[in-house]
Amino acid sequence: MLNKKIKAAAVHAAPVYMDKAASLRKVVSLITQAAGQSVELVAFPEVFVPGFPYFTNCYAPNAATVALYSAQSVVIPDDLGDVQAACATHKIAVVLGVSERMRNGHSLFNSIVTIDADGTILGVHRKVQPTWAERLVWGQGSGYTLRTYAPREGGGYRIGGLACWEHTINGARQALIDQGQHVHVGCWPALDTLDGFEKAACAQIEALMKTHALTAQVFVLCASTYVDETCLRWMEENLGPQDKVKAGGGWTAIIHPFCTFLAGPYTESRDELVVAEIDFSQLNLVKAYVDGAGHYKRPEVFRFDVDMTPRWKDDPDIVGPIPYNKA
Repeated sequence: MLNKKIKAAAVHAAPVYMDKAASLRKVVSLITQAAGQSVELVAFPEVFVPGFPYFTNCYAPNAATVALYSAQSVVIPDDLGDVQAACATHKIAVVLGVSERMRNGHSLFNSIVTIDADGTILGVHRKVQPTWAERLVWGQGSGYTLRTYAPREGGGYRIGGLACWEHTINGARQALIDQGQHVHVGCWPALDTLDGFEKAACAQIEALMKTHALTAQVFVLCASTYVDETCLRWMEENLGPQDKVKAGGGWTAIIHPFCTFLAGPYTESRDELVVAEIDFSQLNLVKAYVDGAGHYKRPEVFRFDVDMTPRWKDDPDIVGPIPYNKA
């Protein structure tokens, strides 16, 4: 049982689109801003660096565009030194969505990096199934990266995350539940800006986030981007006119295991830290009703198995810990 409280923030913000260096500087700025509010855990949206590849939904497939996106994708840990330093300086744990480029390689993944409050990279999760046109950009992550992590400064809670429609994969969610997850980070793009999703996306996100909150009995930090002018301008200037993605969007909230809102939902087209206190002692009552890793699992009725064999050559390297090198 955990009898601890932490202050957490879900980031609702737009990156500096297709600019890795500038977006990483913005990550550091938002961590510093969170420190000013005594926040201990910060969750960022899906592929906040360098931004979601909305162009896959707007234009015909083009390998040259993916090559440009690859050049702005994050190499772990090489590109994250300043972010690690910010975590260590402000004693804040961070969960950051990035487009990851394999170190010494070219393959890309939709990844979630968990960094401890001392700057250590606890591990990286690679989205196991990119959705629809995303498959033009990202590879499939292995089950080896389906993990939860315990921040050393966190007092015993375990955190894990998934990206976007990866939440529809019940097995992926159960893999985190079985590892004793207490906090879940749901990383999202501005899904409701896509043509055909304007009326459905926010309802889908809310449903998926509340489903995991209750079925996993976890506190959920749902972090989303919105589409700003840097994104629309980059696509217009580099790829031409389009009418499939518009400005705005995003749905950001912090949700209690019983599906009430602790903060949000926030949907404005401006940067905001959606902040709430998480009281882990409240899980004691929730778990008395339902325990997805215990008496509600019914292992004599249902069998569940996750293949956590490394599939990519660098899987063991990115599933940390990767110490923060101050030098």
